[in-house]
Amino acid sequence: MKKLLVGTALCLAAMSSTAMAQDVSACLITKTDTNPFFVKMKEGAEAKAAELGVTLKSFAGKIDGDHETQVAAIETCIADGASGILITASDTSAIVQSVQKARDAGLVVIALDTPLTPIDAADATFATDNFIAGELIGKWAAGKLGADGVANAKIAMLDLAVSQPSVDVLRDQGFLQGFGIDLGDPNKWGDETDPRIVGHDVTAGNEEGGRKAMENLLAKDPMINVVYTINEPSAAGAYEALKSFGRENDVLIVSVDGGCPGVANVKDGVIGATSQQYPLQMAALGVEAIKAWADSGAKPEPTPGKDFFDTGVKLVTDEPVDGVESIDSTEGAALCWG
Repeated sequence: MKKLLVGTALCLAAMSSTAMAQDVSACLITKTDTNPFFVKMKEGAEAKAAELGVTLKSFAGKIDGDHETQVAAIETCIADGASGILITASDTSAIVQSVQKARDAGLVVIALDTPLTPIDAADATFATDNFIAGELIGKWAAGKLGADGVANAKIAMLDLAVSQPSVDVLRDQGFLQGFGIDLGDPNKWGDETDPRIVGHDVTAGNEEGGRKAMENLLAKDPMINVVYTINEPSAAGAYEALKSFGRENDVLIVSVDGGCPGVANVKDGVIGATSQQYPLQMAALGVEAIKAWADSGAKPEPTPGKDFFDTGVKLVTDEPVDGVESIDSTEGAALCWG
């Protein structure tokens, strides 16, 4: 009987241990489930969750900017007893109250790609240095145009949303600084006074939005010759608008993402240069961090000298310029996503 009791106890302990291991769960909440960037992020999270034995549930907004769906997803994750949340916030300020509710309930919340406002509203952030991503394409555009071209540039700024999420602001302001334009308040876009900026318009981060925004700014000044875009889908839309005006061959388009379609557009000459980021790595690191939190209560540390964990960025172009480190579209294609 004693041996039976001991054996039963060991069996129950093993079952309890297995149950605890299976209790680690995570939620991934992205802006949409259609943008290739977020598709790859989901793939990275799923692969790492399967490797670590973490249960993963995924949620996404209907469109970029769908804040309400993200709030509802956080509520679901709290109710489900998730260990942690990975989120790319559509509205980096408005989501803070819901994020705090999750943290108060004992969940670790990690921002991916898009820092919250303020950044410490999340327990950690895994992201591209979006300011540097913008700065790289700004420096490249300036180098490509040369001094005279920079002095006479007419620039269209194709941003993300009127709510100006942090990723939107950082890329925009990084580009302008890299190009050599004085910033106003670096925490927002649109207050610059440099006459070379024709204007800002928003794209919702998709091709149709890019096309419409480009048309609007061309109506304001048909001689635009430099186009900054928040991401590669909006760059593709801008190119189509320029093509309809017969301007596709004399306008410099730059962007950020590094997805496979965007890198292909670099190779084809649609985009002059793009800054490549690595969403799969962001998501995989995020799942690892939630597992570590569930196992030991440890939170991830930021990159030294920064207030987030920097997952890296590289400039992709087939027309390198002096002083700006880059890789070509062949190497970019080996690292791309989507």
